Amino acid sequence: MEPSTWRTYLVTQASIAEDRSTPEVVRAAIEGGIDAVQLREKETNARSRYELGLELRELTAEAGVDLIVNDRVDIAEAINADGVHVGQSDLPVSVARDLLGPEAIVGCSASTVEEARRAEADGADYLGVGSVYGTTSKDVPEAENGIGPERIAEVVKSVSIPVVGIGGTTAGNAGPVAEAGAAGVAVISEIAAADDPAAATDALARTVETAKDLERRE
Repeated sequence: MEPSTWRTYLVTQASIAEDRSTPEVVRAAIEGGIDAVQLREKETNARSRYELGLELRELTAEAGVDLIVNDRVDIAEAINADGVHVGQSDLPVSVARDLLGPEAIVGCSASTVEEARRAEADGADYLGVGSVYGTTSKDVPEAENGIGPERIAEVVKSVSIPVVGIGGTTAGNAGPVAEAGAAGVAVISEIAAADDPAAATDALARTVETAKDLERRE
């Protein structure tokens, strides 16, 4: 799949999934119609992340879902993931591209128009822009926390690559993010911590698709 077609994007984090394993959450998200999965699990060591990645690769490949690895280009290559997602303090987009090749999907986090334009110029295929509504899943500088759908719209207008909104997004507030021009939304707790991850994924997808329909008609 192309990032422009991603409506729902799950970022994994076992620590908030209660008694469910990451593969169980991913399997349920696939059942609910997830478009892309990012292996994050930063609290685990490289060996554990690699072994988990192999399991997720099998699940996602069978379902035709894109698998992206957060930060670790070496793990992405080792498990034959579809790509990697890097932040502003990780390996540069251009280096990740050189290491993984032209066919890999390389995403980059951005919170400003300047960062977004630089990532696109360096060869990013898509942007993860946020934190849209604020997040507690990771430490984010105050200036980058809760940037709102307005910043999403600014970034979308400044680049030609797809934008995925992330940070505090839920089925209840994803609509304005999609209406601002984002291809879709990325979530952690909305799916991983849900009582029913499959139903949560489906609800999120419906919200985004409804908003995209409104955007197309305007």
